Amino acid sequence: MLYGNELLKEIQAEDFAVYEAALYLDAHPNCEKALAYYREHKCAVKKLKEKYEELYGPLTIYSSADCDSWQWVNGPWPWEKEAN
Repeated sequence: MLYGNELLKEIQAEDFAVYEAALYLDAHPNCEKALAYYREHKCAVKKLKEKYEELYGPLTIYSSADCDSWQWVNGPWPWEKEAN
């Protein structure tokens, strides 16, 4: 099982792969291999973010699902020792 810091590092690595693939696809929009790579890493980062948020809470304000109350500040922040 990955802990908070390790999971965040995995998310960062997958996010990087997605952004790099997107930049490449801007210049090579018909590259099927790059598009497959983009889809693979986009799916991976989505799953990792869902896993992280299930365990530790929202990563961003956009992923806070409850609109009836403001839960963004509940619990420790990802960089705080208690969260990891």
